[in-house]
Amino acid sequence: MSDKDLAVALITGASSGIGLVTAKALQRAGYRVFGTSRKAPASIDGITMLTCDVTDEASVKNMVAEVLKQAGRIDLLVNNAGVGLLGGAEESSTAQAEALFDVNVFGITRVTNAVLPTMRSQKQGRIVNISSVLGLIPSPYNALYAATKHAVEGYSESLDHELRSLGIRVVLVEPGFTRTSFEESITRPDQPLAAYDSVRAGMEVLMRNGVNAGDAPEVVADTVVKAATTATPRRRYTAGKQASQVRFLRRFLPEAMVDKSLRKLYQLPMV
Repeated sequence: MSDKDLAVALITGASSGIGLVTAKALQRAGYRVFGTSRKAPASIDGITMLTCDVTDEASVKNMVAEVLKQAGRIDLLVNNAGVGLLGGAEESSTAQAEALFDVNVFGITRVTNAVLPTMRSQKQGRIVNISSVLGLIPSPYNALYAATKHAVEGYSESLDHELRSLGIRVVLVEPGFTRTSFEESITRPDQPLAAYDSVRAGMEVLMRNGVNAGDAPEVVADTVVKAATTATPRRRYTAGKQASQVRFLRRFLPEAMVDKSLRKLYQLPMV
């Protein structure tokens, strides 16, 4: 089978971590895969890498145009590019919060809007947005990051209703802690306050330990492939045992119990 006969997948943030592992999994599943990064390396094991900054409208449009030039279609979009931010909400300036949303939320809307005309003309397509269990629960010292993921959840569910009659489905994948370098590159607050130093440092240790004990990125990649290829997809897929437990707790336990469990998990005073 030639490349021209393959379904075409586009995944953002594909140079490392979950993105790279997912790109390889999609290729094994039979897709012709295009991946993006801000500084695109050479093609990786048959995955065509393209330069794209999801915060730049022109960069996004140029990247999508290049995919269409080479492949002629886009059947699957996986919005994976994202950044983290660990710190008290008060410790980040409005500018830093805006920069976080620009990548994690508006980056998704830019790429989605650039791809949708093609999917509409094809009368079919699948969009998989990588969210997080922090799109379901609160997370102290991750307030702004969790806010971006809550926004992605609301956007994705609403968009799915808009596009379903056009043959396009929008699906969420929600990982928990995953063993990648995400924690190492996470952003720190730009206006740190001494009042938060001690607890913030403890949160960094908890995050590091969580990542070290987390799921392999292949767990998330396999979930993305399932979400992409299932004929009638569910609205959301949790990736891994931990994420499934969190979803269960949020869905079925009383709010007070969830609150108590979270404070115990984060080693915060029971007040």
